[in-house]
Amino acid sequence: MSVFRPSAHALITGGASGVGYAVARLCLNHSMRVSIVDSSQSSLDHARKNLSNSNSVTFIQADVSSRSDWASIRQQVGLDVDFLMLNAGVGGKGTWGDEDYFDKILATNLGGVVNGLNAYVPSFKERSEKEGKEEGMAIVITGSKQGITNPPGNPAYNASKAAVKTLAEHLSYDLKDTGVGVHLLVPGWTFTGLSGNEPGSTKAKPEGAWSADQVADYMYAKMQDKKFYIICPDDQVTEETDKKRMLWSVGDIVNERPPLTRWREEYKEEAEKWMAEQKV
Repeated sequence: MSVFRPSAHALITGGASGVGYAVARLCLNHSMRVSIVDSSQSSLDHARKNLSNSNSVTFIQADVSSRSDWASIRQQVGLDVDFLMLNAGVGGKGTWGDEDYFDKILATNLGGVVNGLNAYVPSFKERSEKEGKEEGMAIVITGSKQGITNPPGNPAYNASKAAVKTLAEHLSYDLKDTGVGVHLLVPGWTFTGLSGNEPGSTKAKPEGAWSADQVADYMYAKMQDKKFYIICPDDQVTEETDKKRMLWSVGDIVNERPPLTRWREEYKEEAEKWMAEQKV
């Protein structure tokens, strides 16, 4: 049984813009009920205005890093959620000594996922045991390639997404004998608010980037194939290139190299040669 079915209930954080909004529209196209959670009231207002079938949508302003806000979400939404998408995230730049940078990103990108899982995973497990649903419920967590290949320059963001990957992997294992599918969505370069495409913006999508709708469609196809890792390409980076970058990163550990050698000048030539010759 697909989670994308009439009357099934989706709860999407960060759902008023970007990938979350695209997935909300995907759900509505399958006649689902949707609860959208977002911290931005202006984004919620924009979503409410533009969703033609908004009678099937509940809009909730909340901070996913707040446990009390999650208690309120549970009260407003209820526990009859079939599709939980923990997508809310923030970007930002900072460095060592910048406490606000670390606090803000880790609280939302990691804390928001932990809070959402703690709020809803017990009820998912209980419903699956009672109702015996076969693939009738699903949890999607939005990660990032930066949490896998770990490029230099944004340690808090990379760390938050690396931790999210670990949580998703553990959750998949813990729920493997239930009717709950677990998926880690890893977008490529996507034209969303984090890259300058705020709700209502008239900016053109940069060449090479994917739209949020492309990510949603790719996620949908991979979920139908029951894939856990949903590593999205874009119009600039292929699936093959992503795989090679990931293999090289793991090679730093296996081959006892220093970390992040793909960006170190003394390894640049070796890495490029290996990437060109490697078959995946």
